Amino acid sequence: MAALTTVPAAPAPAPAPAKAARRSRPRYWRGAVLAIAGLYFVTPLVSSFVFTVHVPNQGLTFEAYTGILSADGFTESLFLSLSLAAATIALALLLVVPALVAVRLGPPRLRAVVEIVCMLPLVVPPIALVTGIATVLRWGPDHFSRTPLYQTFLAVQNESFPVVLVLAYTVLALPFVHRSLDAGLRAVDVPTLVEAARNCGAGRLQVIVSVILPNLRSSLAGASFLTLALVLGEYTVASLLGFRPFAVWIVTVSGAEARMSVAVSLLSLLITWALLLVLSRAGTGSSASAIPAGPATAIPAGPATVTPAADATSGTGTGPASAAPTSVPGKE
Repeated sequence: MAALTTVPAAPAPAPAPAKAARRSRPRYWRGAVLAIAGLYFVTPLVSSFVFTVHVPNQGLTFEAYTGILSADGFTESLFLSLSLAAATIALALLLVVPALVAVRLGPPRLRAVVEIVCMLPLVVPPIALVTGIATVLRWGPDHFSRTPLYQTFLAVQNESFPVVLVLAYTVLALPFVHRSLDAGLRAVDVPTLVEAARNCGAGRLQVIVSVILPNLRSSLAGASFLTLALVLGEYTVASLLGFRPFAVWIVTVSGAEARMSVAVSLLSLLITWALLLVLSRAGTGSSASAIPAGPATAIPAGPATVTPAADATSGTGTGPASAAPTSVPGKE
């Protein structure tokens, strides 16, 4: 009987000395590039800070920062911009997320249509967009003065919370929200997740909330931050429509208080960075299981089916069940 032999596995080839040396060699050019980029971004900030705290013939003073909170219109304009940003983020996500999920589940030709529609605000200048909005707002009250729509035209222009700015900012934010969410959906097998969730008994709304959104946490955070930065820094639409959010207030104050306007700009940049950190932490959190647990289905245990073992000599299936199979000896 021939003995069974075991062929030892060949050892893995050792890495080449040149590659190992290349990996361990420090790359100084990376540090140089980071240092140059840091100087490029930090130098204007430092210069702006020196301008706000250094007054000729007076030395150092922090009056530009201490007088911000007491400045006329600072709190109202900042709160208005943050409220507009929150409403714009909610409306943009409410429009884009279901649309992209439906496109992933529908015909592929619809993806190009949705992408073109979402990219149109990059082609249309904001000045053209705000000109059209202003024309509609002037034309509406004149033609709908005797209808219930007249009050609607007045309500969307309320100075305490202008809904028309939310609609305009949502249009401007569509390209950024679409790109961020589309990149996240490309990394997720949406049809498989939706089918598994529907088989577990989840409804359409539950599929989006409990299955799709947890897998898009980082993409949602990126889209929210881009929209927030857009709303906080937008000036053209708000100024031409006659409203006064945070960016318009900064430009208005700069005519009388130049140092205070620069100080407010620095603080707004710090606020934006802080919100970026908050959104990034929210986006990198551990995502739970994407498929909701459905009701457990008990499978009744049926009678055990015993397959009769074949007889060694006759080859029929009437012999008793044999033990674990043994190794087949080789030929002599």
